[in-house]
Amino acid sequence: MKSVYFIGIGGIGMSAIARYYNNLGYKVSGYDRTPSRLTDALEKEGIEVHFTPDCTRIPQDVEETLVIYTPAVSATMEEMAYVSEKGYELIKRSKALGRIASEAFTIAVAGTHGKTSTSTMVAHIYTASGEGCSAFLGGISKNYHTNLLLSKNKVLVAEADEFDRSFLQLFPDVAVITATDADHLDIYGTHEKVLEAYASFASQVKSSGHLIVKQGVKLDKSAVKARIWSYSLNEEADFCAKNITLLPGGFYSFTFKYPQGQLENCRVGVPGLLQLENSIAAMAAALLSGISPEKAAEAISTFLGAERRLDVHVNLTDRVYIDDYAHHPQELASALKSIRSMFPGRRVTAIFQPHLFTRTRDFAKDFAASLSMADSVILLGIYPAREEPIEGVSSELIFKDIELDNKVLIDKSELLALLSKRRDDVLVSFGAGDIDRFIDPITELVKNR
Repeated sequence: MKSVYFIGIGGIGMSAIARYYNNLGYKVSGYDRTPSRLTDALEKEGIEVHFTPDCTRIPQDVEETLVIYTPAVSATMEEMAYVSEKGYELIKRSKALGRIASEAFTIAVAGTHGKTSTSTMVAHIYTASGEGCSAFLGGISKNYHTNLLLSKNKVLVAEADEFDRSFLQLFPDVAVITATDADHLDIYGTHEKVLEAYASFASQVKSSGHLIVKQGVKLDKSAVKARIWSYSLNEEADFCAKNITLLPGGFYSFTFKYPQGQLENCRVGVPGLLQLENSIAAMAAALLSGISPEKAAEAISTFLGAERRLDVHVNLTDRVYIDDYAHHPQELASALKSIRSMFPGRRVTAIFQPHLFTRTRDFAKDFAASLSMADSVILLGIYPAREEPIEGVSSELIFKDIELDNKVLIDKSELLALLSKRRDDVLVSFGAGDIDRFIDPITELVKNR
């Protein structure tokens, strides 16, 4: 193999694998539908990216080229049809990650929410402690400004994605499961099928390894061969926080309790109870993999977060702007609860762009209930991603059930004009679509208000 070609190279998971092969010296190139900050970064690293399907851009030596694709791309798409017909070795992103992980001591973080922040924390603990690790992250680390870390140490940290059952390609030494809520019902059909997939993932953790599960998470552990541990924010568990104290700016100090003892005066480098909970899971994974509690705690204090995960862009006494990737009702509820605890007594305005027609259809009432936790809501149209419109499904399904008087449903093209007329106290943007294109202009608008 001399060349690796990616169909859907601009995705967060795909781009990390592209960077990995590029660092190994392979000729890496690929297609994506639209330019983005990620594709810009790939091109600066010497990876050729094009944005219109073009089979002539695919390396022509079939025997020496591996093609990796994202399941978000249709099998009938021009380039997919071409590589299938010509007989290229064609594998999904999840299988590529599984191949890479099979050669390392693997720490995998799964969960319908919390996995990006938690896996990024684990990777930071290993890196900041001096041990080093390779990491394939589902977000951009703010400490390292990348979604890929490389190390000679044969430890690999991976975000284990449940979409399309991707995480079933991993057989980790240590695994964390943060949540098993219903999601991706366009793939699974029912919550029961989601739970079955998580049970299968849990059963694949090596018998000599460790499975760390959030207290209260629904999970069939009957087939698990690894040793099972629990973690919690503040309930009694194998790993948990005690003496939680709110500090200025929404930061927290706490005592970290673990099976062999406890460590006082710990502090998370990012604000919010949600991130404190994630740090307990990350520290648990690090300790069970051989990192000392003191090194784990020291690293957590210098953690800067992952982009778009409770990402604070403006934090002034009279105005705050936070951006978050939340695109599931439970993620919205958890984030809003965390923001309330960070800024008690302040008025919170939520901007939300729903992601996928199917997810909007399946969880409209739940989205409305979560958004009703804010003081005011600005709701945008649905970002379709890989889907075609569904008749009768629009943001109106959510909007009508939001139990707030101060709510508005607008097109995203109207957002900046609307915000320029408002004086929001704590402003938060949520969504997994192209709402990220508004982060910089909203930040400037709030700063210069």
